Amino acid sequence: MFVLITYDVNITSPYGAKRLRNVAKACMDYGKRVQNSVFECILTEAQYVLLKNKLNNIIDTEQDSIRFYMLGKNWKNKVETIGKDIGIDFTGDLII
Repeated sequence: MFVLITYDVNITSPYGAKRLRNVAKACMDYGKRVQNSVFECILTEAQYVLLKNKLNNIIDTEQDSIRFYMLGKNWKNKVETIGKDIGIDFTGDLII
């Protein structure tokens, strides 16, 4: 499934900057950053549960928030971009 992850971490609180870095690092393991606090990820159900638990253990749930938008299998019809598109086509050919 295609999942869009957005987060807001309070960096004015103690350890906020560290939490912000750790959230970004965790998301980078599963997808691609498309904006400062936005990641696009293609995940299995198991990967989604694992990532969600990992992120929940990183953030301070009283100050920070993470949102998961499940765009499903037909995500190409649901994503529209204006301006520079730095998204990734996970279904296309990969040239290394």
